Amino acid sequence: MSRRDLGLDVAAFLLLTAIWGTTWAAIRVALVDIPPLTGVAIRFALAGALLVALARARRVALGRTARERRLWLLNAGTTFAGSYGLVYWAEQWVPSGLAAVLFATFPLWATLLSRWLLPGEPAPGPARLAGLVAGFLGVALLFSEDLEALAGGGARRAAALLLLAPLLSALGSVAIKRWGSGISALSLSAVPMLLTGGAVGFLAALVERGRPIGWGTGPWLATLYLAFAGSALTFTLYFWLLARRSVLAVGLISYTVPVVAVAVGHFALQEPLTPRLAAGAGLVLGGVALSLRPRRVG
Repeated sequence: MSRRDLGLDVAAFLLLTAIWGTTWAAIRVALVDIPPLTGVAIRFALAGALLVALARARRVALGRTARERRLWLLNAGTTFAGSYGLVYWAEQWVPSGLAAVLFATFPLWATLLSRWLLPGEPAPGPARLAGLVAGFLGVALLFSEDLEALAGGGARRAAALLLLAPLLSALGSVAIKRWGSGISALSLSAVPMLLTGGAVGFLAALVERGRPIGWGTGPWLATLYLAFAGSALTFTLYFWLLARRSVLAVGLISYTVPVVAVAVGHFALQEPLTPRLAAGAGLVLGGVALSLRPRRVG
């Protein structure tokens, strides 16, 4: 791989980390006025509509093969509707930092599923496995104070169900890696998002019928940010990067995202940077570096 290609991949990784590092808090802001399923439906309907319009403007053919259409359904059900439905619902009780910790099990799930669905992908060696564990422990250390939120039964149940979200996302990513070759990243994002918006919107109309929707500026601006920056841009870029790199390498974004969340809290919100936070960030970055270290040949 050329230096230019490597530079593009690193830039994409950093941009995804920077944007997704703010989306956990944005979800909490949106939930102030918008019920969870309604929020998921609005977010992905807006993002999908934008991407479909962009695909048409760029003359990207959509749905040319049955394989592509099957991946639309699978991606909608796992990466978007299933995973984000659980995240939005759980963040009614689980703090955003702790939600990021639980979602950071994504690389662990991705590694296990890759051994089953991607037999051609080499198994991670001891160093990479150690990096995976170190990174997860670092994320847990970053938000260890949020573990107190599990004192209530509702929070414990929500946290337990939230663990299904990274499993569903990992399943979607591994499936895209195996069967998505040659399919545009726009296609893999746009139509599944529209399907998610429609399906979750129908479900919201049934189960959230009696819940009021507020019209505060902050929650709606947060929803627009989640739709356009946190979904349309990021997932198109994510699937583009996934076609170029292993599921494990791309999945390590779920480790670096909480580091950005802590940095934003410190520099933008004047939250204290304690030795525990610094140690957790160092452990995350060290684990990522260990996981991405090139394999020795011979």
